[in-house]
Amino acid sequence: MFVTNEGPILHADLDAFYASVEQRDDPSLRGRPVIVGGGVVLAASYEAKARGVRTAMGCTQALRLCPSAVVVPPRMGAYSEASKAVFAVFEQTTPLVEGLSIDEAFLDVGGLARIAGPPREIAAGLRRAVAEQAGLPITVGVARTKFLAKVASGVAKPDGLLVVPHDRELEFLHPLPVERLWGVGAVTTGKLHARGIRTVGQVAARGEGELVALLGRASGRHLFALAHNRDPRPVVVGRRRRSMGAQRALGRRQRSPAELDEVLAALVDRLARRLRAAHRVCRTVVLRLRFADFSRATRSQTVSRATAHTDDILAAARALLAGAMPVIHERGCTLLGVALSNLDNEAPRQLELPFDQHPPGALDAALDRVRERYGTTAITRAMLLGRDDGPAVPLLPD
Repeated sequence: MFVTNEGPILHADLDAFYASVEQRDDPSLRGRPVIVGGGVVLAASYEAKARGVRTAMGCTQALRLCPSAVVVPPRMGAYSEASKAVFAVFEQTTPLVEGLSIDEAFLDVGGLARIAGPPREIAAGLRRAVAEQAGLPITVGVARTKFLAKVASGVAKPDGLLVVPHDRELEFLHPLPVERLWGVGAVTTGKLHARGIRTVGQVAARGEGELVALLGRASGRHLFALAHNRDPRPVVVGRRRRSMGAQRALGRRQRSPAELDEVLAALVDRLARRLRAAHRVCRTVVLRLRFADFSRATRSQTVSRATAHTDDILAAARALLAGAMPVIHERGCTLLGVALSNLDNEAPRQLELPFDQHPPGALDAALDRVRERYGTTAITRAMLLGRDDGPAVPLLPD
């Protein structure tokens, strides 16, 4: 019987993924600050991040912070192929892989001690294999829970390996800033700081009731549990995503209602096709906005019946956008996004009166077939002719 003081969960996270692929494929970029994007930063190398460059920042601002940066256009096909190579290494390591995104996954290696050694050795071997087979740096955190493994990888970045032994979990966790806790964003951080709570240990020292009173029942209980490293979630293989989303950075130029509607229609077209390709339907449409002052807002609408029809989703999204227009006029809009949630598997449903001459979704199905055969740009809305829809970000399978 093998007893270990490590793992069994690994959190593997590629470092500055898009920028690392560019540096891998162009040796002249290695060691130099690299920005992937056009008008907006999609990714930045660690050399650029050290100068304050961040994802979603305008490239003009990024170049002011880092004038020596090299800006390269995104190559989504290359990133998709690199992701497939890395996930192949994950699946060679263990059958228990839970992908979080194209560059990040949890792995459970608890049953491999007899054939592959302790989690520390498995993690080191995984890092070597990713470097050899994909040519990319990757950071791995090893811990007893998913939460702590992810925290460990964040602390170890870039290109590192950090193992948190079972008997030193709280010793490692409690000195960290509260921002390391999942679910702690700018608003929650402000509330905690206002109470003098700046470290995870200080969160753990407060009573659960006090945190619930400050943050609400769900958030308070969630943070209290994480501060004590209570996270019973297992690594789950094959879990289908609970939502799908797409967004488009708009820059700081004022956009007319017609321009915003064009962006919205392009996002919905893309998302609805993904939904149908995955044989799923949605009940809730969410509009995501970022304003010129960097604040964010969301609006949502739940439709009367689950749907994968583009027209139904677009009608709901347009209603949400119309309701948000006064705020957009006042504060400007620098990012527009759409998400589909309350997803379910596609299933036959009872027919409804009146019966249309053409079956529901016939137009969507015809358009999907054209795009599958001739490419996504073979047919589009007239309003989108000649427009750049932005890069199609590679995704895990739906």
